[in-house]
Amino acid sequence: MQFPKLAAFKTTAELRRRVAELGLELPLADVVTPADFARPARAATAAARAIGNRFAILPMEGWDATLTGRPTDLVRRRWQRFGQSGAKLIWGGEAVAVRLDGRANPNQLVLSSEHEGELADLRELLVAEHTLRGNPHDLVIGLQLTHSGRWARPNPDKRLVPRVAYRHPLLDARSTVTSDAAVLTDMEVDDLIGDFVRAAIRAQRAGFDFVDLKHCHGYLGHEFLSAVDRPGSYGGSLKNRTRFLRELVAGIRRDAPGLELGVRLSLFDQLPFQKGPDGVGVPMAWSGPYPYAFGGEPDNPAQMAWEEPLALLRLVRELGIQLVCLTAASPYYNPHLQRPAAVPPSDGYLPPEDPLVGVARQVLAVARVKREFPDLLVVGSAYSYLQEWLPQVGAGLLAAGMVDCVGLGRMVLSYPDLPHDILEGRPSQRRKVCRTFSECTTGPRNGLVSGCFPLDDFYRQHPDAAKLKALRANSGA
Repeated sequence: MQFPKLAAFKTTAELRRRVAELGLELPLADVVTPADFARPARAATAAARAIGNRFAILPMEGWDATLTGRPTDLVRRRWQRFGQSGAKLIWGGEAVAVRLDGRANPNQLVLSSEHEGELADLRELLVAEHTLRGNPHDLVIGLQLTHSGRWARPNPDKRLVPRVAYRHPLLDARSTVTSDAAVLTDMEVDDLIGDFVRAAIRAQRAGFDFVDLKHCHGYLGHEFLSAVDRPGSYGGSLKNRTRFLRELVAGIRRDAPGLELGVRLSLFDQLPFQKGPDGVGVPMAWSGPYPYAFGGEPDNPAQMAWEEPLALLRLVRELGIQLVCLTAASPYYNPHLQRPAAVPPSDGYLPPEDPLVGVARQVLAVARVKREFPDLLVVGSAYSYLQEWLPQVGAGLLAAGMVDCVGLGRMVLSYPDLPHDILEGRPSQRRKVCRTFSECTTGPRNGLVSGCFPLDDFYRQHPDAAKLKALRANSGA
């Protein structure tokens, strides 16, 4: 399926026509000024600091720590670039596992007692780089805490070693779950909550302003939200399915008082997708209601069901959490919903819809949350596919009050200076703009380091660049 490339649109009028053709709602500012993004976000941290502008750096999974979970020079370079970006909200920097078996890859950071000082050093490195370009007193830095659950690959052999919330009739085969032994018992969940709490204590000592309790992208926190068939105190009713979050919050409030909390949430999900005969993604075969998509209508999983996501967000507010970062679905089984892209990673499928549809789907879902929860500080996602049009759409969303902060993920790997350039009134550097080639995912999925190989000169010259080129050639991509 061929869709118009965004680079082909030369004016906002041309892009608006395409948006209208697709029947979408996507606000576009005709002119972008520094003032559009420079307004501080209201205070939302324990320290009562206003977040200095409307840009956020989203947490991404790194594949370049040591096998014991320590930072390397590649990790330190990435955090320096986060600091130089000019964004005033660093939502996690990257996903950090609370224990070794929770890593999504064997080179993911781990927040153990042995690594606490090195995570503190990473934060200081980011702050020092930020200080070269601006005042750090309105900079707010969090750390995303995670256990990868079904998608854990913690060992050097890179094989899946899943620990799951429940047996899934479609995803078990894909994630190599073959018996109930993979299902965490309630006692094991209780122990894991203790690991999260201890990691939060370490993050607080390391100087982070908040921790994100990750509930997105098919990882363990997110999977609990759809554990409708799980017996015991962590499954069945929505009250039980949110017990993991409630117990995390209670433990951190008790043992790390004053540490602010955030939640990154996949607002909706659908049936898992797979590559069809023509390479385009299609939903996996399923008959009858599908109850395993949190935020999806069981009788029509492609349709969003709002009741449970809104109930969860009301709980988040009742728990005193103000920071919410919204995303969707999972990169493992329906990536076109989660991170719209023109080119799939090597293990993915061609998009079944114009990626603009995926962007607009998330934009409008985030806007509804902001409308219904004006007191929450809401960070949006899925903007990188907009490419050079990201500033215009971001400015339009902010002006319309549809989001509080524009979150940057893949874009910051190729173009960390984007926020700084906009805030300084400079035009975007088109040669650095992320084109969603997905090589930042294809490389790590094949055992290479994480980085933007097409556009970042540093990674273009890295030894793994030649390996990635050969991999693409062999796959015919």
